[in-house]
Amino acid sequence: VQLQASGGGLVKAGDSLRLSCAASARTISTYVMGWFRQAPGKEREFVAAISWSGGTTTYTDSAKGRFTISRDNAKNTMYLQMNSLKPEDSAVYYCAARASGNWKSDSSYAYWGQGTQVTVSS
Repeated sequence: VQLQASGGGLVKAGDSLRLSCAASARTISTYVMGWFRQAPGKEREFVAAISWSGGTTTYTDSAKGRFTISRDNAKNTMYLQMNSLKPEDSAVYYCAARASGNWKSDSSYAYWGQGTQVTVSS
């Protein structure tokens, strides 16, 4: 399975972005999927995850109320709508699929995309 993340860019604080993660295989519809991010000099951190059906989602505290994770299994695609962006949201965002165990742990995921850069200026 290959994952392709896109939608990053340079925006100002308070702006919005929507990230997409397109998968190469329809089997992705049976997987838990998630978003992680990594800022320079920091460890990769969990942002959000979604169940295979989309019925269950979970977020890191800093994303709650601002970010929304969703998926369209018919299009083999996952999204991350990011609103009210802050400079501290700047990072490379990675999508991941096929979590087993702790959804918030990057070691739980089998497949990873290449990352898309999000830069938020103040």
